Amino acid sequence: MAPRILVVDDEPHIRDVICFALDRAGLVSAVARNGTEAMAAFRRGNLDLIILDIGMPDMDGLDVCQQIRKTSGLPILFLSARDEEIDRVLGLEIGGDDYVTKPFSPRELVARVKAILKRSGSETEPDRRHATLVAGDLSLDRRGRTVMFGDNAIAVTALEFAILDALLSHQDMVFSREQLMEAAYGPNTYVSDRTIDSHIRNIRAKFVAAGGSGVIATVHGIGFKLGGDVGRKA
Repeated sequence: MAPRILVVDDEPHIRDVICFALDRAGLVSAVARNGTEAMAAFRRGNLDLIILDIGMPDMDGLDVCQQIRKTSGLPILFLSARDEEIDRVLGLEIGGDDYVTKPFSPRELVARVKAILKRSGSETEPDRRHATLVAGDLSLDRRGRTVMFGDNAIAVTALEFAILDALLSHQDMVFSREQLMEAAYGPNTYVSDRTIDSHIRNIRAKFVAAGGSGVIATVHGIGFKLGGDVGRKA
């Protein structure tokens, strides 16, 4: 079954352009005109990714993302007419998987969508997809795309999952920011150091909320590694 993409934008022309590009790429599109309709579509389920405009009336894209992230790691690609780093970082900090500015190339947008879908598990390498990685109370199931800390399920985005997968796959390795960028975004994609730091902060916050500490350690001057004591708070 083709992935189903929800396109959320208050401009009809933008919705039409995106849906046409998605349909030509063999993806199934659905539309929402505002944040309220987007939340209704999300609650109905059967979505694989949301393309979400930030600057909407009623409920903007950032508010929609925050509501979704309370219960789901469904991939979200932000659209915005503004191209300021602070906006991109904010969108990623609250749980976005990628960020595209208007005006955009429909071909590039579709490529970004496919890359996110691949990261989120629609195309997983056969020799890896059944593996479960474990470190202390932390476990990651590649087949089910789930992350657990003890008995608590941790809702992570596709990018956060990819970062944890890399850290768990090489538990003694110190990853530079560039290496984590490639693990999360794939090769030949540039994002700033602040973007990776935002993802690391989000992951840490989620584990702290679940009672965990020391899941990701900072190695000053180099990067990050899996914490040496992936356990619960005292």
